[in-house]
Amino acid sequence: MPTKRQRRKRRRRQTAGSPPAESRPSAVALDDQQRTRAAKRRAGSIDRPPPPWGSFPLTEIVIFIGVILLIAGFFIPPPQGFVMVAVGLGLASLAGLELSIREHFAAYRSHTLLLSAAIGVPVFGALFLATKLSPAICVAAGLLAFGGAAWLFASAFRRRSGGALYRLGG
Repeated sequence: MPTKRQRRKRRRRQTAGSPPAESRPSAVALDDQQRTRAAKRRAGSIDRPPPPWGSFPLTEIVIFIGVILLIAGFFIPPPQGFVMVAVGLGLASLAGLELSIREHFAAYRSHTLLLSAAIGVPVFGALFLATKLSPAICVAAGLLAFGGAAWLFASAFRRRSGGALYRLGG
């Protein structure tokens, strides 16, 4: 049986890299900050999330280049024109996907279905093109990936938005 001295909790020693306990915010203060942020999100007063590269309009420029390539690809003969259309679609799609990821994880607007489709469709396509599986199995695997991703993205949005399942408009 442990003695009274053995049962007593030992205090943690201060390490050189960690800040002193007085300068760290308490769990209560952090909880209050999270509740305040969640209330602002529910009230709809949250701002559009800024891109990581600052005020430079990179997403808009990439979408513009993608649209130009897409339009020009229709007027160029087949081998190069097809590549231009494919690259234009890919660039514009990736730029739009980046914006939807940023908005979704900042709890600005829910893009659960779009992000889930960005997981499910490539799974289906890769299985369909790279394997000799039945198309029904490829569709089932794509739907399974879509459903799992939708559940994960919806729960992430709910956690970040303070409980809202979706948010439309801005």
